[in-house]
Amino acid sequence: MPVTESIVARNALVILAVIAGGATLYVLASILTPLALAMFLAVMIDGFARVLQHRLPHVSKRAALPLAIVIAIGLFGGTAFFVAENGAGFATQLVAYGPRLDAVIAQVAGLAHIDRPPTVLSIVKGLDASKYLGLVARAVQDFASTALFVLVYLAFILASRKGWERKAIGLFPVREERQDAVVAFLRIRDGVERYLFVQTVTGLMVAGLSWIAMAAVGLHDALFWAFLIFLAVYIPVAGGVFAGVAPPLFALVQFPSYGQAIILFVVLQLIGIVIGNVIYPRMQGRSLNIDPVIVLLSLAFWSAIWGVTGAFLSTPLTVMAMVVLAQFDGSRWIAVILSADGDPQQLKNKMPNEPPDKADPPPTKGPHAKPAVRRARQS
Repeated sequence: MPVTESIVARNALVILAVIAGGATLYVLASILTPLALAMFLAVMIDGFARVLQHRLPHVSKRAALPLAIVIAIGLFGGTAFFVAENGAGFATQLVAYGPRLDAVIAQVAGLAHIDRPPTVLSIVKGLDASKYLGLVARAVQDFASTALFVLVYLAFILASRKGWERKAIGLFPVREERQDAVVAFLRIRDGVERYLFVQTVTGLMVAGLSWIAMAAVGLHDALFWAFLIFLAVYIPVAGGVFAGVAPPLFALVQFPSYGQAIILFVVLQLIGIVIGNVIYPRMQGRSLNIDPVIVLLSLAFWSAIWGVTGAFLSTPLTVMAMVVLAQFDGSRWIAVILSADGDPQQLKNKMPNEPPDKADPPPTKGPHAKPAVRRARQS
């Protein structure tokens, strides 16, 4: 009986800690979301630096990180310029399609037996312009301040990389505990990097094929739509729905007939089915080891706590939580539930044709445990 009571009390304490942690994350969202994004970007830049070091023989380890930072800043700057250059024209075209949108609304209202269908102008007039303009202005201000904090956090995280090893030694004086912590960190890092690699490659595939389909039917701003689809792919489930539905809806407004919209809808659905059900599983395999139902629940959970930022980071954050929870006996049962095969200790991140010693996590104990520390120092 004492053992049973101890297990029940421990599980109840873990559940209360999870609830308290979720409430804390929600309350401190304005502080923690820039930090989470900065850590996410730091992992991306660190992985990119190691790729440059391995792929380019003339790039040294010391020069790889600055080169990765410069390339990342160039990519983000180019992305911001592209959005600013095409966003205004995209919004202007939406306004120009007002009459066609009125016709579509009238047809839908006729199918629903509505005698007096609303128009776009009447809908806009019924809105409180000052209220929504204030919301837009606040959103732009929040985005600018968040981007500034992300850059500041990112700079300090990259500058303090050299002190992480000393901190790990101070936190885990016992060598075996330190090696276990290093292995957990490598699992988290490899899982996040694997997720980023797969999402980026499949996102480029979906965006590229979608651009070809949209350009073939003559959809306006096809390149901008492809860019939006590429970003949306990073959001599980919801991104796929957006990629397959939003462009055909825009085609309904642009073209006088429904033929182009139907063709575009069918083609985009085929692209999503082939990549989502054939290519994506082969690339990802069981690397993340997360149950598909948990992916949906994590998307809903992190979106409710951190909004769009939580939606983008839902899968990496769940991978991190699963690995951390698996390190403790009291919370390991939660990690088992989050995992796909019931073994949360395994993040199977083997790349195709990659030697096992580069993919498998290093041993935590025994005479062969030193490579784990060596890999941590190299990262």
